[in-house]
Amino acid sequence: MLYRLDSVPDALLDLEARQLHGVLSGPTLITLEGRNPEALFASVLLHGNETSGWEALRTILHRYRDQTLPRSLVVFIGNIEAARHGLRRLDAQPDYNRIWQGGGAPEHAMASTILEAMRGRALFASVDIHNTSGPNPHYAAVTNLRPPTLHLATLFSRTVVYFTRPDTVQCRAFAELCPAVTVECGQPGPARGVEHAAEHLDACLHLSHLPAHAVPMHDIDLFHTVAIVKVPQDVAMATDGGSGDIRFVGDLDQLNFRELPPGTTFARVSPGCEMPLEARDENGVDVTHSYFAVQDGEVRTTATVIPAMLSLDTRIIRQDCLCYLMERYPYEP
Repeated sequence: MLYRLDSVPDALLDLEARQLHGVLSGPTLITLEGRNPEALFASVLLHGNETSGWEALRTILHRYRDQTLPRSLVVFIGNIEAARHGLRRLDAQPDYNRIWQGGGAPEHAMASTILEAMRGRALFASVDIHNTSGPNPHYAAVTNLRPPTLHLATLFSRTVVYFTRPDTVQCRAFAELCPAVTVECGQPGPARGVEHAAEHLDACLHLSHLPAHAVPMHDIDLFHTVAIVKVPQDVAMATDGGSGDIRFVGDLDQLNFRELPPGTTFARVSPGCEMPLEARDENGVDVTHSYFAVQDGEVRTTATVIPAMLSLDTRIIRQDCLCYLMERYPYEP
């Protein structure tokens, strides 16, 4: 199901993400040779509704359309069919950012094929470009704290999130091959997200190396995910004003990257609903009651938490999660 190209089709750069299916028959790997053979790997549209990565890539490819790239660039354009419909993924599909550690679906085999191909060439770095469904600052996410990885991350933003789960993401798989980051460009649509991602890609194309020395403390704000929060499949959910076992407060998605005190209300619950959320730590241990309690018909925090990726899009909550909970990570170079 993977298509391979060694040049950019003429019409491709004129297309928005929803239109790519008209030129590309499916997930596509494009290899473009540049002056420096140590390649930058860039993945876009692993989630079909997160379009800033594709727009940033269009910007870069337009810029170098009639000249040689400063370094080789390998591009993976992922879930084109979901992008056609403006969705994160189709219901029958796996999440394209959860297929990178093996499995039985054709998409898992595709990811393995890409990884095997990249093991066979010199890689400078990997950048996986995403958007968030709710308001978040622009930040980079990493799966290790090695200095070259943190330099790649802070080249995008001083706000960096360190995580180890889920371990099936593109960033984690490519970290075994080269410095690898996920960059989160805010919500899709605003021009600044596209510009920021394009600036980061262009910088990566021009850098001669990523430093081996530690990133100074004053150049990084480091967070660590401590839990992922989901809504169990048998719990009906809605936003404020709707009907369901759990009804999220209307401004919940405005709380991202804010330090919330105990007693912060996340949602209201129907009578008899005991605990409509499930929080698990990075080892998969249920830690729900370390962070949440139902009090007076509301789901409230029981500890100081810093959430990320809170969204009020119930489809995305169902397909992925409600949010991640973070803490500040003690960083000593």
